[in-house]
Amino acid sequence: MIGEWVALPVLASAGASGPTDPLAEKVMYPVAHRLLQRCDAVLRLPGESRGADQDVAIARERGIPVYTALRDVPGVA
Repeated sequence: MIGEWVALPVLASAGASGPTDPLAEKVMYPVAHRLLQRCDAVLRLPGESRGADQDVAIARERGIPVYTALRDVPGVA
């Protein structure tokens, strides 16, 4: 699950024009952070992303496992 999958429809329903709209900062990251409350783990894919870096930091603060390679995720062959 990616936070944007949830946040973008919420953002649109709030009347924002898209992820570059000024309202996005108040919706995108908070929605993703709330979603982390339901996550068992985080898989951090390569690439620059301030939001993903923030999600990783929050996950680590909460003691949620963070993986950086799919092969390291338990149960994944």
